[in-house]
Amino acid sequence: MVDEFQALIDNDTWRLIPRSPSANVMSGKWIFQHKFHIDGSLARHKARWVVRGFSEHHGIDYDETFSLDVKPAMIQIVLNIATSHTWAIHQLDVKNAFLHGHLMETVY
Repeated sequence: MVDEFQALIDNDTWRLIPRSPSANVMSGKWIFQHKFHIDGSLARHKARWVVRGFSEHHGIDYDETFSLDVKPAMIQIVLNIATSHTWAIHQLDVKNAFLHGHLMETVY
């Protein structure tokens, strides 16, 4: 929890501002997970702070949603191309990647 909270602070994820009377303030909660090694032993504990987006109302709090994801077929295509050219393949996990985006909208 400390690491997650510190990442939110370090990335200047939010600012404390006065609440607008018309704002729908969304609550959040902590989600806890266990991450395991391949052999099944515990690797680490993971905590994430998530906003309860189900309290938003279409047309009032948001107009559209978008989630960038990679489809399994695309991963397979990239791996096939890399294999056919005997390219080295490396995996990268960006910690707190979602914190680096910029919103133009005000979110309460």
